[in-house]
Amino acid sequence: MSSDELENYEAATELTLFKEYRDVFAMFKYAVETDQRFYLCNSVEVETKLTPAGQTYFEVVVDDAWIWDNHRPARFIRNARLMTFKDVQVEELAHPASPEFGSLT
Repeated sequence: MSSDELENYEAATELTLFKEYRDVFAMFKYAVETDQRFYLCNSVEVETKLTPAGQTYFEVVVDDAWIWDNHRPARFIRNARLMTFKDVQVEELAHPASPEFGSLT
């Protein structure tokens, strides 16, 4: 496979993933971003913890989730427990059909 073919394949895979994200976005209540992955989920819990050496880390539990990852054969998961020493961003999603946006009709 040439480098152009590989680049085209990666671009097509990324476009397919974006289209899937756009299609499933409305199914989820939260977006969770870590240094490793991006998740859409319907339940999220974040706990701040300390290692025995006194380092702070975050334990994140997501339920009913979709993972932004090109390399996974299945992106929907029932639940996952994530641990990271880096920042975690959790955003409650507002959907156009929700009251904050008013009616679209």
